[in-house]
Amino acid sequence: MAPIYVLDHFYLSISLLATGAYQLLGFAIAWTFQFDKITDFMGALLTLLIGDIFHGRNIIASILVMFWAVRISVFLLLRVLKTGRDTRFDNIRSHFFKFMGQVVWVWTVSLPLVILNSPAVSDVYNQGSNPTFGTSRDIAGIALWSFGFVIESVADIQKYLYKSSKSSPVDRPITHGLWGWSRHPSYFGEMMCWWGLWILCLSPATNGHLPSSAKAALYGAIISPTFTVLLLMFASGLPTAEKPQAKKYYMMANGPDAQVEHFNAWRNYQEYLRKTSILVPMPPVLYKSLPGCIKRTILLDFPMYEFHEAKEGINAS
Repeated sequence: MAPIYVLDHFYLSISLLATGAYQLLGFAIAWTFQFDKITDFMGALLTLLIGDIFHGRNIIASILVMFWAVRISVFLLLRVLKTGRDTRFDNIRSHFFKFMGQVVWVWTVSLPLVILNSPAVSDVYNQGSNPTFGTSRDIAGIALWSFGFVIESVADIQKYLYKSSKSSPVDRPITHGLWGWSRHPSYFGEMMCWWGLWILCLSPATNGHLPSSAKAALYGAIISPTFTVLLLMFASGLPTAEKPQAKKYYMMANGPDAQVEHFNAWRNYQEYLRKTSILVPMPPVLYKSLPGCIKRTILLDFPMYEFHEAKEGINAS
C-alpha cells in the first residue's frame, strides 16, 4: 500500500492536530467530572496509532513506544485507582492552558518515531531510505531503550510495593533496590528510553540515502530526548519531588506535630542525601565518598534542589 501524505511529508501537522484532539477530549472529561483516570492514557493513544510504513525498523520502533506507553499508562492507572487521584496533575487538570501543555509534551517526545514513519524518510519510492536493519545505531538504540525501560519498570514496582507495605518505616525514604542507588531511578530510566529511541530512528540518516531536509528532520528530533531531560530536571520532575520530600522529613522531626518516634526523620534524610545519587544510579559507598563539587555538577545534584533549613525550614508548614 502506498504511503498516505497528510498535510506535510513528515506527518508533523497531522500528529500535532491528533495530539491536540486527544488532549482536548481528555481535558473535557477530566475537568467536567474531576476524574483523573482517563488522563493517564492520553499520552499513549497517539503512539498506538503510528506506523503506516512497515519496514522492520519502523515496526520495532513503534512497538517499543507502544510497549512503553501501555506499561506506564497501566501503572499510573492502577496507582490512581488505589489512591483515588494523582496530586501532581491536580493543578494541570484544573487549568486549560496548563493541561494543554501536555500536547507539547506528547508531540515533542514522539517526534523521532513520527518522522521515521513519515513518507519523507521511509517511502523508498520517493527519496526515502530503509537501510538494512541491524546497524550499530539500531543495536545501540534498542540496548539503551531496553536498559532504561527495565530500570524505570523495576523502580516503579519497587516503590509501589514499598508504599503498599504496612511495615515500611515512615521516618526514612525508600532505599530498597534501585532506590538505594538513585533517588529518582524511574526518571533516569525514562530519559534513557527516549535517548535510545532517537538513536534507533537515526539509521536512515546515517546509513541510508536521504535528502538533506529528511536528514535534518531526523537529527533535529534530538529535541525529543533533550526535552525529556529538561522537563524532568527543571520542571515536572525533580523540582516537584526534591524539596517537598525534604520538607516532609524536616517537619516530621521538627514541626509542631512532630512525634518522639520520628525524632530522627530529618537526620535520616540528610544521611540519605549524602549517600544516594540524585539521578544516575551508583553504589552508595562510591557516591558518599565523592567531593561535593562533583555531586553538584557532573552528577546533576544542583543547588536548586537543596532544602535550606534556615530559610525554608522556619516557614515550613
